[in-house]
Amino acid sequence: MQLKRRADLVPNLVTTVKGYAKHEQQLLEEITALRSKESTNQSIPETAKTAADLGQSLKRLMVVAEAYPELKADKNFLKLQNQLSEIEDYLQKSRRYYNGTVRELNIKIESFPSNIVAKAFGFDKREFFAISDEGDKMVPEINFK
Repeated sequence: MQLKRRADLVPNLVTTVKGYAKHEQQLLEEITALRSKESTNQSIPETAKTAADLGQSLKRLMVVAEAYPELKADKNFLKLQNQLSEIEDYLQKSRRYYNGTVRELNIKIESFPSNIVAKAFGFDKREFFAISDEGDKMVPEINFK
């Protein structure tokens, strides 16, 4: 859900920045491509990788925005920036919740007597939504003041 909210925010952010940072076309295209890839059906590890890549690209976009004082003052950009920061916070909470739920499921699948039921109904262990880059595990600090 939170990944979808972030993906839905990306086109507005890209459009807003596009008007100010015309020479950053490659970065904007990369973000658009990652957003499209994120909305496809992927496995959990693939989704985690795409989400991490999109997060890195969005961080680079925020760094680019630092070079444009008019953009930093733009009301729409400030609103989008605040929404992105809020979504990133929700993403972190959602990852923790998902991974906690997966951990509980995996424990039950391995523990007696619930392992008998799990085997009978074909329940399999699930993969965690892992983030490979330690820097991505923290909520990004986006500040243009």
